[in-house]
Amino acid sequence: MAADLIDGKAFAATVRGKVAGHVARLKEEHDITPGLAVVLVGEDPASQVYVRSKGKQTVEVGMNSYEHKMDVETSQEDLLAVIDKLNNDPAVHGILVQLPLPAHLNEDLIINSIAPEKDVDGFHISNVGLLGTGQKSMVPCTPLGCLMMLRDYHGSLSGMDAVVIGRSNIVGKPMAQLLLGDSCTVTIAHSRTKDLADVVRRADIVVAAVGRPEMVPGDWIKEGATVIDVGINRIPAPEKGDGKMKLVGDVDFASCSERAGAITPVPGGVGPMTIACLLANTVTACCRAHGLAEPEGLTA
Repeated sequence: MAADLIDGKAFAATVRGKVAGHVARLKEEHDITPGLAVVLVGEDPASQVYVRSKGKQTVEVGMNSYEHKMDVETSQEDLLAVIDKLNNDPAVHGILVQLPLPAHLNEDLIINSIAPEKDVDGFHISNVGLLGTGQKSMVPCTPLGCLMMLRDYHGSLSGMDAVVIGRSNIVGKPMAQLLLGDSCTVTIAHSRTKDLADVVRRADIVVAAVGRPEMVPGDWIKEGATVIDVGINRIPAPEKGDGKMKLVGDVDFASCSERAGAITPVPGGVGPMTIACLLANTVTACCRAHGLAEPEGLTA
């Protein structure tokens, strides 16, 4: 059986289209333009690429984009001052501090200095607590994107058995909370899980977010299960020539797609959804800030 391919690139384009429609209505009906501020400290090449892409897509959906690029030696005091200014700027509805930060900066302190209602990454301890207790929060973008794709493919997730492989604060833990919120039976598995293969085999939904290339083989997958592969790993590609690399996920796509009912590819699966959900979160934050109805289909 060949699995259905869940096309994250196409789905992300649909999400961005919905965001653009909401932005247009906010402008026309309320004279409000959502604004997203991104703070980049240092010159990490990957971070620079992400920030450029975020800025480009923010403008494309009609929102205001504010970029603050700071020197790698920036002090914690100076960075906190920039965040404080953005917290108090009514034109800024979402704030994102690009991670990782240079080693001399305390990431937890920096993230928790962002106003929770503007924390469009969903990493602030207040948002973590709200999500964990089933209250309205800002939701981390990657898990939100995974949830959107699962809902789109299955409709209701109620009663389904879900296994999340990975327990990070960025993906694993919030993903489990979101699946619980949609009435799944949820197991968080990780490197210390006994009989990991057997745990995964019982799942109707497998979300792999462990950061190990092609760790999950096809014989771990229940026939007909839905596999969401969050992993993005760069490994050697000898078939492409000396020194060439390729991107693979946390599951072995070839063998897993023979047993799964549906699967996300890498690249082109979860990745494109992350920025799309960042834009969706910014619109949601804007609507909440102005006491307006939240956009349908763009929140958890």
